[in-house]
Amino acid sequence: MAEIRNLRDMLIEELRDIYHAEKQITKALPKMLKAATSEQLKAGFEKHLEETHGQIERLEQCFELLDERVRGKTCEAMRGIIEEANDTMKEDMEPDVLDAALVASAQKVEHYEIASYGTVMTWAKHLGFDRVARLLSATLDEEKATDVKLTQLATKDINARAAKAGMAA
Repeated sequence: MAEIRNLRDMLIEELRDIYHAEKQITKALPKMLKAATSEQLKAGFEKHLEETHGQIERLEQCFELLDERVRGKTCEAMRGIIEEANDTMKEDMEPDVLDAALVASAQKVEHYEIASYGTVMTWAKHLGFDRVARLLSATLDEEKATDVKLTQLATKDINARAAKAGMAA
């Protein structure tokens, strides 16, 4: 970990953490997309993969605005969340149950990102980095919207099908 002397240093460290997290997500989402059976879930994963590429670009803009080199630092939290998702995908389960598990895994990712982006956006505002805060706010809005869509998919369709699949077993 770099020497952290002030909130600006902490902001840079957290941006590096999120940057690495987003890079990990770009590798995990195609696997989740392939494992999903629900067409709506597949479409949601595809859309979020596209958004994630845009989020990485925004983070790169943040580093540029802060006159910092673009680089990540290992995000152990995201590594763990993705490892759990990978373990889940290896399980032998009904396709509808797997879809429900994939939604749960994706929401864990989203909740981590919502917490992270909310924090760094607030720090950027307090430090007077308004352009950085706006970029982070745009990503935070996307993460929240994705979480809402995942919840809707789960509650309106996927969880009900998973529950029926469990009854048939």
